[in-house]
Amino acid sequence: MHIAYIHQHFSTPRGATGTRSYEMSQRLMRAGHRVTMICGASTGSDMAAAATDGVNEFDADGIRVLSIAQAYANTMGFWQRIQSFRGFAASALRVVSRLDADLVFATSTPLTVGIPGMKGARRLGAPFVFEVRDLWPEVPIAIGAIKNPLIKWYTRRLERIIYRAAREIIALSPGMKRGIVATGYPAERVTVVPNGCDLDDFTPADEKTSDERFGQPGELRLIFTGAHGPANGLDAVLDAAGELKRRGAAGARLIFMGQGREKARLMRRSRDEGLDGLVNWVDPISKEELARVLPRLDVGLMILRNLPAFYFGTSPNKFFDYIASGLPVLNNYPGWLAELIREHECGLAVPPDDPAAFADAVLWLRDHPDERRAMGQRGRALAEAQFSRDRLGAEFVAVLERAGR
Repeated sequence: MHIAYIHQHFSTPRGATGTRSYEMSQRLMRAGHRVTMICGASTGSDMAAAATDGVNEFDADGIRVLSIAQAYANTMGFWQRIQSFRGFAASALRVVSRLDADLVFATSTPLTVGIPGMKGARRLGAPFVFEVRDLWPEVPIAIGAIKNPLIKWYTRRLERIIYRAAREIIALSPGMKRGIVATGYPAERVTVVPNGCDLDDFTPADEKTSDERFGQPGELRLIFTGAHGPANGLDAVLDAAGELKRRGAAGARLIFMGQGREKARLMRRSRDEGLDGLVNWVDPISKEELARVLPRLDVGLMILRNLPAFYFGTSPNKFFDYIASGLPVLNNYPGWLAELIREHECGLAVPPDDPAAFADAVLWLRDHPDERRAMGQRGRALAEAQFSRDRLGAEFVAVLERAGR
């Protein structure tokens, strides 16, 4: 099949953001299919510099990429994001409608990528498959990004229209599947294919990095990788840093790697409260570099705001990178990932909004290196057993081939 794949935030491993679409495209091509990727110019993606004006075409390791010069950054405000989403959807519809695709696949976020997906498939007389990476609009509503009742009504209506147009839907977590089915979509046509582990790229390492951006090798170095936005709840980490400072604790370094709308405020707070002796701020790095650095640190941080919509409705890339790297995970919110961590004893899950419990966990991990290493080994075993990208990629390919038939 020739598959038109629509992902506004597509990136290869040379970019500094998630690469699920790149990895799945590679597996589609290995199965004998042809992929045309339609994407935008998102900050963090290596597509951004290439998208100079209009639509730019180039090859990304065998993937034909049509990159639309529609800027997006996670530092944008709400209305700037809406304009970016609308602009990309309109351009992507024009692009996909000119292709000779046998199937149209669109992956959120944002929800609006479903518009060129379903309309483009209709114009081409091809089946449409939709992938849900976050439950839109429930997550934006939960964090307060969408407050206007009319916009809430419109986005919920759009969600149902897109779902109904899809022959199959892929969900990235069990909670996402429940949310999709709750709209009336048939459960048998929803397949859960979570984010996966790139086991050949992220491999455990015994030696520690000497890169000063990440503190000193003798410290316990705990890293958060990803967006610094309202949904991420990174004040919880600074709350814990404040508790560690109050106790006079030493030997732990909390590392924030990424960018986003909240980063400048968080850095000011850290400075104002005298926490910089415990905290490092690192700019985003490419996925290729991250695969070299992450296994040489000590603990991965899974942090989100304490909102029920997040408990079972997210599938963060960082968790899978952490466990593939052999890092134990320190998690601060309930849900399916916290349950996995407890069940497989591959880290610690602490109650949300509890700086003392967070600080206790940091100090326990600092003081129990043997147990910490064993947790990391169990996390890697979980990655190999359940979340191999190759195994999950085969399930992904099977869904698209079934829809194509």
